[in-house]
Amino acid sequence: MNETIYLKRLEQREIKPTAIRLLILKTMMQHKEAFSLLDLENELDTVDKSTIYRTITLFLAHHLIHGIDDGTGALKYAVCSNDCNCEVDDLHTHFYCENCHRTFCMKSIHVPVVTLPPGFTVQSINYVLKGLCPECSSTKKTP
Repeated sequence: MNETIYLKRLEQREIKPTAIRLLILKTMMQHKEAFSLLDLENELDTVDKSTIYRTITLFLAHHLIHGIDDGTGALKYAVCSNDCNCEVDDLHTHFYCENCHRTFCMKSIHVPVVTLPPGFTVQSINYVLKGLCPECSSTKKTP
């Protein structure tokens, strides 16, 4: 991808572009599925771990990425689409494969609307489906 794409993504979210932020965003955008902090640290082994963590925190605050709690104990992340503001209308389903341990964003499947009793206010929603991804489903043989 052209470097200007990464530059524009940062500028759209009012994030000052630096060489490290561009590198981290480029690495994030190369992922087809959600990734963890450890994944990034392993891929960007020349970048200080605290710099990666601070950059993730900044990207989360500016809605450039969103966090996913898939139940594995390690928060995963995925790059938001250009029109996402991480509001309830932008929320989508995630799928965790119990065989290969990858987490996928299902952007076309929105989180179901739940009506709560009076007095309850939703702060966040986490909707994760678990099972086998297509790749693992095709390799699993049923008896």
